[in-house]
Formats: sequence, C-alpha cells, structure tokens
Amino acid sequence: MSRPRILIVGAGFAGYRTARTLSRITRGRAHITLLNPTDYFLYLPLLPQVAAGILEPRRVTVSLSDSLPDVRLVLGEADRIDLDDGTLHYTGPEGEEGSLSYDRLVLAAGSVNKLLPIPGVAEHAHGFRGLPEALYLRDHVTRQVELAASSDDPKACAARCTFVVVGAGYTGTEVAAHGQMFTDAQVRKHPLRRGMRPRWMLLDVAPRVLPEMDEKLSATADRVLRQRGVDVRMGTSVKEATHEGVVLTDGEFVETRTLVWCVGVRPDPLVESLGLPMEKGRLLVDPYLRVPGRPELFACGDVAAVPDLENPGSYTPMTAQHAWRHGKVAAENVAASLGLGGAHKPYRHRDLGFVVDLGGAKAAANPLGVTLSGVPAGAVTRGYHLAAMPGNRVRVAADWLLDAVLPRQAVQLGLVRSWSVPLDTSSPEVARVAGGPGRRQGADARSGPGAALAADTDDGDGPGRAGPPDEPAKGQPGSGTTQVRPGSGAAQPRSEPETAKGRPTAGPPDSGHGRLRSESETAKGRPAAAAADEPGTSRPSGGESAENLPGGHPAENLPGGDPAEEQPAAESVTKQPGGEPARDTSGGESAKNQPGGEPAKNQPGGEPAKNQPGGEPAKNQPGGESAKNQPGGEPAKNQPGGEPAKNQPGGEPAKNQPGGEPAKNQHAPAPPSDPPSPGHPAPGPVKRTDAPEDSSKGNS
Repeated sequence: MSRPRILIVGAGFAGYRTARTLSRITRGRAHITLLNPTDYFLYLPLLPQVAAGILEPRRVTVSLSDSLPDVRLVLGEADRIDLDDGTLHYTGPEGEEGSLSYDRLVLAAGSVNKLLPIPGVAEHAHGFRGLPEALYLRDHVTRQVELAASSDDPKACAARCTFVVVGAGYTGTEVAAHGQMFTDAQVRKHPLRRGMRPRWMLLDVAPRVLPEMDEKLSATADRVLRQRGVDVRMGTSVKEATHEGVVLTDGEFVETRTLVWCVGVRPDPLVESLGLPMEKGRLLVDPYLRVPGRPELFACGDVAAVPDLENPGSYTPMTAQHAWRHGKVAAENVAASLGLGGAHKPYRHRDLGFVVDLGGAKAAANPLGVTLSGVPAGAVTRGYHLAAMPGNRVRVAADWLLDAVLPRQAVQLGLVRSWSVPLDTSSPEVARVAGGPGRRQGADARSGPGAALAADTDDGDGPGRAGPPDEPAKGQPGSGTTQVRPGSGAAQPRSEPETAKGRPTAGPPDSGHGRLRSESETAKGRPAAAAADEPGTSRPSGGESAENLPGGHPAENLPGGDPAEEQPAAESVTKQPGGEPARDTSGGESAKNQPGGEPAKNQPGGEPAKNQPGGEPAKNQPGGESAKNQPGGEPAKNQPGGEPAKNQPGGEPAKNQPGGEPAKNQHAPAPPSDPPSPGHPAPGPVKRTDAPEDSSKGNS
C-alpha cells in the first residue's frame, strides 16, 4: 500500500509547526512535502532587532532541511491549485515550473503587507514582513545618517534624519523604538549639525499605541517611546507620499527620505484564487481547520478564518501565537483524517499574554495577565523569545550579550536595493533580482518602488536622482531597459539614458552593471561568439546570436543592434561590397526605424549610414552586406568614413581616408535617390588611386 501524500504550502509559524508535528506523528508512514520560497523558517518577532543591527540576519532563521529531516523541501511559490485533480502548480526560484500531487493539502501561505488607497504609498514606502526588507531598512537608515552628517544643507540634513513609521501595532512600535536607539548611537560617532538629532515619527489613526493590548501596556510603551524622543502622533496618518516627504492627515508636510509601512497585514492572495467562501480575505474553515466541503483541504495561520470558540461569533486574530498553535492542531487533524493519529480536535486557545520589546532593557509585557514594565519586562520578553524559537537560541543570546558590551557595527552592506523590496508584492520574504522570473508579482505589484529608489539615491540637489546601478531589470517595478549578458542567464540593469545613447553602464567589469568590451571584440575581427550564418561556425550556447535573426548578434534591448560601447556616441555603419562593414561617424548615429540603425539620440542631425550618398546598402539589398547590429555582419573599428573589409578580392582597403575608400577592384556605388540631410553631407565615392592586385585572395 502506497503512503499518503501530504503537501504543506508555506513555512511560516503555522506551516513550520504543521510539518514538524506531522513528521513526529507519522514517523515515515506518509510522504510530507513542504513548498516554500526560502529554505528557512523566519522568526518574525525579532526582525526589528535585525534592522537595528542587534542581531545578524541568520540568527532569526532556522534551516528547514536541518530541522525537518523527514520532510521533503521544494523551493518555489504556489501559482495555482487544481482542487478537483488534487494538483498544485508552482514556480521555482529560477523560473522553472512544476506541479505537486497530494492527498491532503494544508494551506499556510501566511500574509503580505496590507495596502491602503493612499497616493504615493506603493511607490515610496517599504514594508516590514521579510528579511530582505529588514536588511534594506538597516542599510537605508545607516546611509541617511551618514549623508546627513556630511551635508552642509540644514534642510537636507533634517529630511534625511527624519524617519516616519506608519502603524503603531507590535511591529511599528518596535521598529520606532529600536530605530531611535540605533540612530542615536550612530550620531554619537558622526555628529550632525549643531542642535540636530535623528527624529522618528510613529503615526496611527488609532487613539493609542498598541491598541490591541491592555491599556496599561499601551501606556507603558507610549511613555518609553516619548522619553526616548520618538514623536508619537495618534489619530494621525499619511494622506499622500511624495519624493520629498509625506503629507499628514492634519495637513502638515514632513520632509523625509524614509517611510516604513507597518499598518498591518493581509492574507496571501493565493487563497483568493480558490473560489471558496472567504471572510475578509481569509479562507473560512471549521474549528477543526478543515475547509467545508473539501475534506482533503486544511488551512491555518493568517490565511485561515478560524472560529474563536472562546469568543463565539469572532475569529482568531492574525498573530504569531495563534499561527503557531494552529499548526499543531492542523497536523493532528490531518494525521487523524488519514488514520495515522488519534481523534480530530477543535482549535481552542487560552491567552498567555503578550510581549513587546522596546529596545535596551525596556519592554512591555503581561505574561499570564501580570503587567510588567522596565527591566523585569525586558527579561521576560527575551526569555520568551528564546523559549519560543525553534533553533539558534545560543547564537541569539550571544548576540544580545555582545550588543550589551560592544558598540554596534553601523555599515552599509548594499545587499538589498530599494527596487528589490517593493511594498506591493505577494512574496515579501524574497528579494527581487534583476532579470529574475516574474510570477504573481506582475499582477500584484501594481505600483513599483521606482520613486523610492530615486529618494534613496537623491543627493540633496533634487528629488528623483537615481544612479544607474540601482535600476531594476525590465519587467520589475520601477524598471528601465534591461541588458541581457551573453551566457549569464540573468538580466543586468541599465539606466534609460545610457541605453538610449548606446553607452554601457558605468562600473567595473565584474560589477554586473556594465561590461567593457575588449579590443578584439570591438576591432575589425570577429568577437568571441561567431555569427551563426557564417560558414563553418555554429552558435554557441549562451552566446549573443539572436534566434530568428539570420546570422548575427542581437541588439541588447535596443531594436536594431548593440550599442557602441566605450564610444562617445553610437555610430552608424556602412558596408563595402564584398567585405566587412565600416562605421560611418560623419553623420552621427542612424535614425530609428530607418533600415540599419538606431536613432541618433541627443545628437544633432544624426542620419543613417544607409541610403546616403557614399554609403552602401545593407544585406539583402543589391550590392552589399549588413552593417553591425544588423543581421549578418560586423563593423570595423574607429574609421571616420567607413572602411572596406580587408582581405577581400581586389586588395586592401584605403584606411583613414575622409569619406572612406571602397575596396580595390570594386566600383563605387551610385548615389541613392534620397538626398543627404542638411548640414550633414554624406561622403561621396573616392576614386581608386592604387594599382589592382591579385583578386584570388579569399576571406581570412
């Protein structure tokens, strides 16, 4: 008898607990598969300490493979679930597609950032639901303080040192509390202008901080924040976000470069596609965490609306405590439905209290209903986190000890860029990569963080100034044009002005933002990847030859050809009959939508090389071959007027002649009917002055 197949979607608090409990109950009597975008479980409550530089990123992660040895891990994100066929379709981290069959399916996909219809928020704000967002915020805050310390403009300094956090729940309160301590420690080493200090603002429409907690705990947290210097404004939120700052609902405009969005979460959009009964975006389940009418389908965690048996008529809130407990009950009921465990059990809970870490020795906690504050609350809070973590306890405790006796390391690692962590995404746990596979993100990311990128890189001279290395790949929010490098399998970002002019992005050869071509590639000879149409050659895998283009190198994201790298401007090209083409620099760049070239952007009077007096026709036209970036040929390098190919029948070309001589024993073509552009006369044919040579020489 074959073993039943159990598929779990998501490895958050609910999914991880489900997999671990099922592995213990079934003891090898079932195939357990866990589908998750990352190979780790993330302990979310300690994420603010990662952003504040207290804990290293890996301290709050637990390896799924190491801690779940009897569970098969599949990296990917669920795209579609066919409930009738019992099949789930997913996309892997490198864009590959796959499917998984199941006998029991547990949906524990978790939640994503909650969005509100506020202008500019999706473009300028960043959430706080995943490790990439925490790493980005740590780098961003560090950079703003360092730029403010070196700025001579008081206005720019104040804007960079103002950090706005929207949402005074657990996450927002901890981010503001830890953030104020983090920046205060930085300015002690890099003092700001006289009388200035970092300013953190905490906004919420609720009447008090931590509205879901007891009023005594709320008052404790509010007092600690205000004593630390946080500007707490209740009953106030953001009305509009711009490059320069935010407009508050009371009409005040606050200049800032940082907007952290912590207003709450919403269930993963995956459950909406099932067409099953929902409750405020969550999948309705019974007290046994089963979906009514679907005995093979279970749901738990933030995607499930679980009836609260302690408060009839309500549902359990979307918290880590409930998700962790959901996972245990879901695992027991799944095993019972397969005959591998005991009886089915409904989900019941008893409130054990809440803890909020406010940084340092300060915290607010009410374990078992006992209200604590100050040092005792801090000790209880950290003790609770150590007990609740499924791993890394010693490493976390060691980092806490080191933070207590040593100064924090405030450095920018630059690992996560602004465009990599958009606010509107279905996968906050995964940073976007230039040229990476675009899944549900294309539908979910309605507004990209291009503006946030500009705010990141604004040097104070004006809004929206962004450096080319930060540009995302095409197809990603806020993207420009993408350049695909041969054989890399990934797209590297290029800024719009540079791709328009045909220049590579500035950067070292290995930086990923541009590649300087070697002399041999840009000279008269062939580059490393030979043209596919050339006799005796074959197209190498990963080379530059474009499919469905007859024998040539593709235009890298520019319709018509490669930009002329390391040249002041992209040059148009002519071709001499019977030989290799030569560039024509006399008239600038070729015009877009003209045969054989790209437009001469920002060049006065740029005209195409073809159809000009003295120019030569392209391939498939009577009498000539194609120019570079046209199917079938390559140019010669650095010739003012177009140089004929060497070693062609008839002799050597005439080099360095204004206007470019045709090859020997070749007749100059007749001028075409098209008139030359005014102000840029095309060079005419040059009379042959040398003696003919033996024409029996072949192509080298």
